[in-house]
Amino acid sequence: MPSLGQVNDYDIRLIRIFQTVVECGGFTAAETTLGISRSAISQHMNDLEGRLGFSLCQRGRGGFSLTEEGKEIYQAGLTLLTALETFKSDVNALHQTIKGELNIGITDNLVTLPAMHVTNALAELSAPKHEVTLHIHMEPSDAVIRGVMDGHLHVGVVPAVNLPTSLDTQHLYDEPSYLYCAVGHPLFDRAGDQLTLEALARHPAISPRYPLPVEARQAHDALSLRASASDREGAAFLILTGRFIGFLPEHVAAQWVAAGKMRALDSTRQHYRIPFALISRRDRRPNRVVEAFLQFIDTP
Repeated sequence: MPSLGQVNDYDIRLIRIFQTVVECGGFTAAETTLGISRSAISQHMNDLEGRLGFSLCQRGRGGFSLTEEGKEIYQAGLTLLTALETFKSDVNALHQTIKGELNIGITDNLVTLPAMHVTNALAELSAPKHEVTLHIHMEPSDAVIRGVMDGHLHVGVVPAVNLPTSLDTQHLYDEPSYLYCAVGHPLFDRAGDQLTLEALARHPAISPRYPLPVEARQAHDALSLRASASDREGAAFLILTGRFIGFLPEHVAAQWVAAGKMRALDSTRQHYRIPFALISRRDRRPNRVVEAFLQFIDTP
């Protein structure tokens, strides 16, 4: 059985490619992310398997899956790449210019928020005097939380709902949400004072499958929940059919409200606010890029 011997730069590149293939779920899905062809990815994987001396994954008509050795190598690769980032961060601390990477996870549909804390901090971090590569991962909040806890993500922006105590949290803003319907819905042209809770409960509504505070859950439970959505964009799709009512963040619905395609229902009573927080690992190692980002986001 061959042994690996000295690990060189090419080995590290192969491990990074392998990590991307695993996280994308296969060779074809990784083409766009890596910017290389499927055949080139396959050759790199063959090279890595040759260097290591065993098969890492199964690929073919049956789909993509990791071997037991592949699972072990993926975890070992994460440890290696994290150690490399830590080394890079330690060296960066010797210089005034910030160098390195920031992996940030953000839940869906936050870019239209009027409060631009995250955008402004990213702008500061990507200023010409710095050498920072930004990686934004748009994922459900539970995936962002897992990514921060396992070190795959440096920071995340998620609803401040049932967050693990092992995370540091920093409140960013409160996001107001209202109950909406779209053109073609029976309630669209009815006056606001006619929209009692009983009247609203007679119409099919959308149940969210993402974390919400108690106040928001209670607002949904009072409705007739006949459909569900995994995120706010999914809820918007259903509302725009004209068949359902549902809650949306005000900034998400604004474009359709302005176009006359959507309206809020009983906005004085049917509303709630979701607090959003920036999260990071409490026990994180010193990382100048992360610390700079936290400083920038905390600066008015």
